[in-house]
Amino acid sequence: MAEGEKNMKKGIHPEFVDTKVICACGNTFVVKSNKEELHVETCDKCHPFYTGSKDNAKSRAGRVDKFNRKYGFVKDEK
Repeated sequence: MAEGEKNMKKGIHPEFVDTKVICACGNTFVVKSNKEELHVETCDKCHPFYTGSKDNAKSRAGRVDKFNRKYGFVKDEK
């Protein structure tokens, strides 16, 4: 046995297999896991952090403006 190697107990560890990951957006890719298939909600193709989408920031700003108008913090200019 080489230095730094440790013996693992036989028969107690799950087998690593190629796993098909399926995202809610329809994207699929393959990773190694102990399951045959995984379903995820977001991936690098649809998550706003990776896509650079600013839609959430726009809608957040709109909600703040709506709140301020509703409670009279900002006067509506017509």
